[in-house]
Amino acid sequence: MQLFRFFATGPDQGIKTDITAIDREFHRRRRDVIVIITLCYGLAYVCRLALNVVKKPLMDAGIFTPEQLGIIGSTLLYGYALGKFTNGFLADHAHVGRFFAAGLLLSACANLGMGMSDLLWLSALLWGLNGWFQGFGAPSSVVSLAHWYSNHERGRYYGIWSTAHSIGEGLTYLGVAWLIAAPPKGLGLDWHWGFWVPAAICVVAALLVLRFLPDRPRALGLPSVADWRGDHSAVASAAANGSVWKTQLRILAIPSIWILALASSSMYVTRYAINSWGNVYLQEIRGFDLFDANLFIFLNTAAGILGCVAYGFTSDKWFSARRPPANLLFGLMELLPLFVIFWGPDDPLILAAALVVYGFGLSGILASLGGLFAIDIAPKRVAGAAMGFIGIFSYVGAGLQDYISGRLISDSEIALRFVTRQGETVVYFYDYSTPILFWVGASVLSLVLASSLWRVRATD
Repeated sequence: MQLFRFFATGPDQGIKTDITAIDREFHRRRRDVIVIITLCYGLAYVCRLALNVVKKPLMDAGIFTPEQLGIIGSTLLYGYALGKFTNGFLADHAHVGRFFAAGLLLSACANLGMGMSDLLWLSALLWGLNGWFQGFGAPSSVVSLAHWYSNHERGRYYGIWSTAHSIGEGLTYLGVAWLIAAPPKGLGLDWHWGFWVPAAICVVAALLVLRFLPDRPRALGLPSVADWRGDHSAVASAAANGSVWKTQLRILAIPSIWILALASSSMYVTRYAINSWGNVYLQEIRGFDLFDANLFIFLNTAAGILGCVAYGFTSDKWFSARRPPANLLFGLMELLPLFVIFWGPDDPLILAAALVVYGFGLSGILASLGGLFAIDIAPKRVAGAAMGFIGIFSYVGAGLQDYISGRLISDSEIALRFVTRQGETVVYFYDYSTPILFWVGASVLSLVLASSLWRVRATD
């Protein structure tokens, strides 16, 4: 019971009367919120994506096959789907700073264990638990955004927070690759360090969150952000009244939430296909070494930083906080470069340019379909539940993708045996044609579903 009280949000306090003090505290807290959730959610990603970088070393060492890596990778995504859903509902009731910090510490422990395991069942268990622990971060961040930023500015701040995805992916694909790549491009450390260093990073992030991420404004004696800014929606939410639990359940009756969940799920198939298998594809099919392949993926994630910010400003300023027009624009920028990446000329510069445009468009559409649009549609007091509902669909899609992709790649395996003086050497080759059709088709479906929500508007 004491544990629940530690994690619970504080009760509403009487609103302070000193307007100057309220303004000063709002400005300070809002600054802390956006800096901490962006920085520390980005650092959390390093503990989530480390496996993607060390896949090829694990395959080359004969520790795991592509199908086994697909199983391990999918357990994280299923765990994250469950975690994002359950933790989304819990985050609406939680002190988000303590809640988020706990997830980071537990994720660090899971990565520490992964660096010590070469057993399939143990690695799958640890990576699945890591997915659930990682599911503390996004709901906590989204609840903070809903409570500290109002409707007509939330797109911009959500866009800034969404750069955390790209920051974390960039740190992982470049930083972890540098740790384990062969000299002179890397340090040449063993694959185990690809998990242990991210674990240390997550511990530092947890300490920062615990220190700087505040509770809700009302729990601190401040008015709601909508009252403080005078920024109420013209469309009132029919589910805004009543208990938090009842309001959370009422979001399930919103048809546009279901369509948005399916659109996000399809988009996550492509997103995690590139994240999980893109660097392996570049090594196996395009002939790049480990460091260069991850450098190309880094270009995609670096462009995503600009894409997130651009989406927030575009939807807020150009389209008056309407997300569907921006969704169509950024969805096309995500889809069209895929044809160049997989079927375009075999030129590194063209490939790099396509990955940059893809990353820019993907991060924008990810910001919307992955959470922002759901927060607009749902009552703000249950933003975590809305995020969790979208999240379980998104990451079930991502998890199915990882297993299906691994199975399709394994089924295409061709083994060539060479006799050398040291004995027989076996070299494995894989065909990516079928998985690529699966990945691109998912993006097409996502764009169609997202476009069907053209008339949907935000509520209060």
